[in-house]
Amino acid sequence: MAVLKAQIKQPKTTPIQLRLDGEARANLTNYAEFLDSSPSYVVTEALKLLYRKDKEFQSWLAGQHKSNHQPIAKGETIQLELK
Repeated sequence: MAVLKAQIKQPKTTPIQLRLDGEARANLTNYAEFLDSSPSYVVTEALKLLYRKDKEFQSWLAGQHKSNHQPIAKGETIQLELK
């Protein structure tokens, strides 16, 4: 049974660029195929799941670190490097 549910409809998105190692990339591609969805959907849903499950992160968000960062503007690209 899949941990993530298949994508229902395409939400509005903001592009980002990720760097993945070969194994992570292959697993992402395979999981997206398994769900009949896009890799972007898998990453988005996996992050949502992570944010919900991480109680320490939830506490941190609710505390003093409310908003020390600027929201990403529409059309702005950010680059993340996953190691």
